[in-house]
Amino acid sequence: MTDQERRTEFDPSDDNASDAGAPQDRSPGDDALSKARAEAAEMKDAWLRARAEVENVRRQGQADVARAHKYALEKFAEDLLAVKDALEQTLATDQSVTAETLKAGSDLTLKALNAAFGRAAIREINPAGEKFDPHLHQAMQVVDSDLPPNTVVTVFQKGYLLNDRVLRPALVTVSKAPQGS
Repeated sequence: MTDQERRTEFDPSDDNASDAGAPQDRSPGDDALSKARAEAAEMKDAWLRARAEVENVRRQGQADVARAHKYALEKFAEDLLAVKDALEQTLATDQSVTAETLKAGSDLTLKALNAAFGRAAIREINPAGEKFDPHLHQAMQVVDSDLPPNTVVTVFQKGYLLNDRVLRPALVTVSKAPQGS
């Protein structure tokens, strides 16, 4: 017998060798391995799809936030246009307009501005007679007064809140404790 015939007849180092005529046997471990590989491939595919979905949601969220920042003041700006128009009309009037007419127009303009502030959640801080609050008020002076100590005596300039954040503190005069106490 030649070497070639011996190698084709049976080679123990050949893992795929089988007995002549016998069906190829697969062990239960091979089935479990192929099943695990298929399941791993499915899981990897599902993970990649989920990761892509998360990335798409993240990008959409960033775009939504950018749009919100860009157009956040749109409604407030629209409300202020009416105030600007009223002021321009007042300045364009001739000299024959009476002081009462100008005052009435100014009152209407102020009402339009206050309405715009109300829709934008801007509230006025006018603390006359209230207890001094350093978070809302800025003391410009401390004076002797009949009022209890740390009470706002006068308001030089009103303050404003946007929702619960101070846009501008109220500039105030505060009473101090009497000297003898």
